[in-house]
Amino acid sequence: MGIMNWKEFISSKQNRIEMISSLVLLSVVLIALTRFLLFVESRNGFSFEDPLLKLFEPIDLTWLTFTLIYGSIITAIIYLISKPEKLLFTIQLYTLMVVVRIISMWLLPLNPPDKMITLVDPFVEFFGTGKTLTKDLFFSGHTATLFILFLTAGSDYLKMIFLLSTIGVAISVLLQHVHYSIDVFAAIFFTYSSYSMLKTFKNKSKQYEQPQQ
Repeated sequence: MGIMNWKEFISSKQNRIEMISSLVLLSVVLIALTRFLLFVESRNGFSFEDPLLKLFEPIDLTWLTFTLIYGSIITAIIYLISKPEKLLFTIQLYTLMVVVRIISMWLLPLNPPDKMITLVDPFVEFFGTGKTLTKDLFFSGHTATLFILFLTAGSDYLKMIFLLSTIGVAISVLLQHVHYSIDVFAAIFFTYSSYSMLKTFKNKSKQYEQPQQ
């Protein structure tokens, strides 16, 4: 079934061009993000007292956070690999979210919470900057990524899994004082806004492409 979906999908020249251009754009944006994070880490931002974080001492939940993140990503890949249209939309949405996140971090430079327990992502450390990041705060990329998976999942069962994972990661990064509470709430807002914008744009594009009666 998955092979047939891909054969039908790539039979369209427009689909092939859109997929290739989306992958190229994603690569460019991720390279830009890597370099931008080095700049973010080197500049001085500002800190503030988060009333929510003041309620509890930080707990190291790194293992739980990345179990939820990478478990969800692997599940999403298995689900999306046979659904090229959904995969394309997810790639485009993730790319848009990263662009919005770069702009947000540039506009709101933050220093990490005082009692932060560093969240060390082995994948990012290996393929990214090679240094532990502490100032890529506004907004939470981990929360946003899992919320994207929730928004693009096609089945209620998967939606429930990704929603619970999103909530679990959001709570974990707060309990670990990795993010301010505004970083987590903003991640949901900006991701859903990006989803709505992209969906509206694609729907209008399809209407435009349809021949007039």
